[in-house]
Formats: sequence, C-alpha cells, structure tokens
Amino acid sequence: MMSVLEYANDIGKDVGFVLGLCSRLGIEASSDNDMLSDDDIILLDNETMNKEYDDISDAGVELDIPDSYEDELEEVDTGATFKNNHKSNMNSDFKGTGKSSQKGNSNRNNQKRNVQKKKENFQKQRKEMYKHKEKLKSNREENMEKFLLFEEGNTVSDIASYLKVTPADIIKKLMMMGKMVNINTSIDFDTAEIIALEYGLDIKRKESMDETHFEDLVIIDNEDDLVERPPVVTIMGHVDHGKTTLLDAIRKTNVAEGEAGGITQATYAYQITHNDKKITFIDTPGHAAFTEMRARGASITDIIIIIVAADDGVMPQTVEVIDHAKAANVPIIVAINKIDKPSANPDKVMQEISNYGLIPEEWGGDVMVSKISAKTGEGIDDLLERILLISELEGLKANPNRYASGTVIEAKMDKSLGNVSAVLIQNGTLRLGDYLVVGNYYGKIRSLKNDKGENLTFATPSMPVWITGISEIPSAGDKFMAFESEKRAKSISEERILNAKNLNNTRRGAVSLDDLFGRISQGERDINIILKSDVKGSEEAVKNSLLKLDVEGIHINIIRSGIGTVTESDVVLASASDAIIIGFNVRPGSKIMEYAKEKGVDIRLYNIIYKLLEEVESAMKGKLEPVFEERVVGEAVVRKLFKFSKVGTIAGCYVTSGCIKRGAKVRLIRDGIVVYDGSINSLAREKDQVKEVKNGFECGITIENFNDIKENDVMEVYEEVEIKR
Repeated sequence: MMSVLEYANDIGKDVGFVLGLCSRLGIEASSDNDMLSDDDIILLDNETMNKEYDDISDAGVELDIPDSYEDELEEVDTGATFKNNHKSNMNSDFKGTGKSSQKGNSNRNNQKRNVQKKKENFQKQRKEMYKHKEKLKSNREENMEKFLLFEEGNTVSDIASYLKVTPADIIKKLMMMGKMVNINTSIDFDTAEIIALEYGLDIKRKESMDETHFEDLVIIDNEDDLVERPPVVTIMGHVDHGKTTLLDAIRKTNVAEGEAGGITQATYAYQITHNDKKITFIDTPGHAAFTEMRARGASITDIIIIIVAADDGVMPQTVEVIDHAKAANVPIIVAINKIDKPSANPDKVMQEISNYGLIPEEWGGDVMVSKISAKTGEGIDDLLERILLISELEGLKANPNRYASGTVIEAKMDKSLGNVSAVLIQNGTLRLGDYLVVGNYYGKIRSLKNDKGENLTFATPSMPVWITGISEIPSAGDKFMAFESEKRAKSISEERILNAKNLNNTRRGAVSLDDLFGRISQGERDINIILKSDVKGSEEAVKNSLLKLDVEGIHINIIRSGIGTVTESDVVLASASDAIIIGFNVRPGSKIMEYAKEKGVDIRLYNIIYKLLEEVESAMKGKLEPVFEERVVGEAVVRKLFKFSKVGTIAGCYVTSGCIKRGAKVRLIRDGIVVYDGSINSLAREKDQVKEVKNGFECGITIENFNDIKENDVMEVYEEVEIKR
C-alpha cells in the first residue's frame, strides 16, 4: 500500500492527475494522504502504462462509441507500424488536399476508438479475472513420501533414519554389494541412489526440492496436467549476416532500421503465429550475451538458429556461435541467408559448417538446413515449418495450472513506471496481482503487457511479457517464481538475500582441477574442457591425447579448441558450461586472468604435454599433488633494442605494472603467444645494475640464453609459490 502522494511521486505525475484517474476508475481517494490498496495500484498502473490513453486523456477527448460501430472496428497495428502510419497521416495532413486530410482524421478517429475498445475489453477481463481468481498449484512437491532426499555428508545413520529402517539394514545391503561401511560412514550420491531403488523410491538432492533455491528446484508434473507449449527460438550468427533482418521478416516490422547501424542493441522477445501455432523468438545482441544468460543458469531456448550469409560463408564469429550453440545442447537449425544474391554459394556454406561438426540432413547428418532470403521472404515459411516440426518431435510441454516460473530476458528503469522487466514464462501461469521473487527480490505484479504492448490479465508458458512491481532491477538471466502469498514471497526473498551475503554468490563456480574428483564422486561423468594452443599441430596432439584418457568411465568433452591466447569469449563459455580452460604455450593477459577469477573459471597453462595429461588424469583420480601457483609480479613492454656482440640483445623496456626483479623468471610474449620462458640475466637502470625496477620506470633487460627479442614484445615476470589444495 501507498498514499496518493507517494504513488504520484513514484510515476512522476502530479497529485491532481492521480486523483482524476481515481475518480474515473471508481477508486475512493480525495486527497494526497488517502491510501491506495494493492489492487488500486494495479488498476492505476494499467492506466498510466497505456501511452495511447495518456495522449487521448491529455487532449481531453471523450470517446463515445456507438453500438453500430462495434463490429466494424478494425485491429490497429502497434509499435513501429503504428508510428509509421501515424507519421504518414500527419504528413498527408500537411501536404494534401481536403480529401486526404479527411482520410487522416478518419484514421485517427478509428485508432482512438480501437484504443478505447481495447481498454474497455481489458477492464472487463481484469474484473472477471479478479472475480474468479483461483489458487494455482504450488511449486512445492507435496508428496515427499516417494522420494529419498539426499544431502552432501549424509551418513548411513541419516539414510536409515529417513527411510525409517535400522542402520543395520542399510549396512547389510551395502555389504552385499561389496561395500564395507559402518553407521558413521558418509554415503555418496550414487550409493544413495542404489539404496533408494532397493526401497522403491526416487532420489532427489535436497537443494533441488527447496523453493528457496528455486533456480535448482526440480518440478515434477503429472502427464495429465501437461499441455503443449510454443517453442522458444534463439537466432545467432556473425555480424551483418542478417539476424535482425530475418526477425524483421518474420515479425513483419521494421526493427533493423531503428537500431544503430542495423546491429541489435538490446535483448527482447517476440511471439508470432504460424499455421495457428505460436513461436517465441529471443533476440539477443550476440552469442556472448546468450552464453552470459546460460552462465547465470538460464536455459531459456529450445531451438537455436545459426544464420550464415550465402555470399560470405562461415566467419570467425560464426565458429564461436557454433561452439556456444553446441554447448547449449539443444537442436540446431542452420539458416543460409542471402540466397537471392548473385554471389550466393549455399553448397560452400554447407561444406564449411560440416567441418565444424554440423552435418546437413541432405548429406546424411542430423542438422536441418534452410536456404532463405530474409530480404525477399523466400524460404521463411519452410524455416518456420522446420521449427514447428522440431518442437513436435521434442514434445515441448508445460503445466499452466501452477504458479509461474521463468527467466528475466531484459530489465530497465522507466522514469514514470519504475522497474520494468521483460520475462519469459517457462512453466505455470503468471497473473496480475501475483506475488513473485525475481533474483533475490520480491514484488507484486502491478501490470502485465505482451510484446505488442497490449495489457494482459495473465500469461501462459513460453509467453514473453513486460511486468512492473519488482522492488529492484533484476539482471538478464535471473530466475523468477510466483508464490501463493506475499508472506511466502517475502520470506523466500529475505532468505535468498541472506544466503547471497553469506556465500557472496548464489551460483556455484565453474569446475576446477582441484575440485574435479569431488564432482565426479557426486555423480558427474562429463568433464568439459576448452583448449587453446599456439599452433595447429600442438592443438591436435593435445586434443587427441586428452580424448584418449580413460578413468572409470569419465568422458572428456572438448567443447572448444583453437589457436591463439585465451579470450573473454572463452571465459564466458567456460563459466556457462562448467568447463576448465587449458592453455598450451599461450599466455592470456592480466585482464583476462582477472575476469576468469571473477567468473570462477579455472585456467591452467602448460608448456609440456605429458605434464598437462598427468595433471588432468591425476585430478580425475583424485590424486593431485600440491602445486606451485604462478604469481605475476610485473610486466614490461619492449620499446627499443640494443645489440652488443659481448652482451647480446639488451631490451629497452618500460615497466607497465608491478615490479621487475633481477634473476626472476620471465616469459617473453609476442601477440599473446609465449615465445620463450627463462630468467632475467641482468637488469639496469640508467647504466647502473639494480635489483629491481618498479612500475612507471624504464630499464634495460637481458634474458639468459635468449636474444631473439623484438619491439613491442611483453615481458611477464613471475614467481612460483607453493599452495595447499
């Protein structure tokens, strides 16, 4: 609840405006101190959000629609189409004759009548919804008797107590399986699963059944409650290969022209209808943003379309897109765009994507390929049919009778409406007035709009909607869940905020070699690795050797391998896929190392192949020895070279960070590749030999037994410190 004055300040309007709205809506309020209920606020929000209504109200227009017009009113386009029509009508008013002016006035009158009709219909639907609002099914599992809830550290005694049997019964069963245990022995997940099966139960991790951690909550619906839902599709591709133009053609709006340089600037979602079936499209700024959302635990897409220009082929960014799409582990469709161009060569594109593991169906593979022209519209119907076919094969379903859960796609601060969030409903139904928790914060749905800006009373699975009422601005990728009461939502929000403060991170970090064996013990059987090397030969050798490692059925997935140093894109992909980054004879910059540390990504660097394989295999077996951690103490860039026959090459350097020490270990890095790894032989400052040179000073450096130094090389000075695991 809030007062009229507080609400007026909240939406940036004066008190008189709010009181006028209250009078129209039948809300009892006559002064700025009168209190507005939550339902009153929802009614007011839906009025103030309607821009067309604001324009009409400000102009003082009273709309009285005769009954005879009701059936003759036509639907009015919204968004860019509405604006373009409105602009053209205005231009015709200025330019044209009295006849064209009359036509423009008639169009505007029709638009006003349509706005009023939509408004009245929405108010009717809203009243009906509140009148017949039913309690939905909670997302909490009600029948806990059919599950064994497993928690890390459970002992034989804990399992026995939960199953209501004696510890001796559990010990006996485990001994028959060849496991020697006692009452205080800790049980791993695999063993607990076997015990659960013995007693006819399913097993679930405790955190997967806890509403407080709703991003990990496993919701089990009865098959009878499930209904078909629209597929959610993400389109990705190289810059300027036609991603936004394809969406433009599908949605029949003109978005690309309104964006800077025709390149997508923000993340939105749209829903279209094809052959009486709906499809939801997610429009992201690129594969990095898509994977950032995956890194936050947001698995929002059912199908990925990789768009490739027929006249350009597979580009470096396309290769990155393929890696990110394959890591998402969802069906992929390749759309070969711009086939209308004379230089188009679809067969070349098909050959190139085959080189990256995407074998077209017509070549005997399992990847659908559509040849399209986003500009002319050719092939787009075929692409949409393929999307619906995959959706049918995948059996995409959801339960609309639950309280809603889903993911934030975009969020912003509106000066009039406060926090506005675009969310995707993934399960359940979201309604006006529902209480929900988004990220760590809670609120009540004050307004609900679809992608066309139309007011809704409820939203069903796979629908993208804009909502208001959340206390803070969430981040893209944050999960949300609706609850049956404000008390429950507030309680969960407070607990999540407390957990976030205690853990400083609500999501576990990417896997590292140090905790690899622990995760394997918990039942993980796949290890994801990103491999970066200096040359192609080394890449192939390391890749093949890693894939040959065989430890107790553990499978290694090389989700990306390439030439060159570690990049920010590699770190984002590793974070999203719980992967380890292995660099062979490469050295990432300090900024990338800091970014990886921030994301919790483990980067391991090697220059000897057997050492690399030995460490990975030992980690898989849980036998890693204490290691020496490399700590960078300084960096210097080579600005000038001085060559002397007796001394060798002296590098005139400028210290860019830290401190350079004589005798310290040093790497010579050229274009991100480690050229040499050795020690500093001599260090001079203004002709004097010195022990160290600090940041911001120039110095002369020679490297022991190495003279092939070039200008702009980077010298990275480091030391090795023994650390305990």
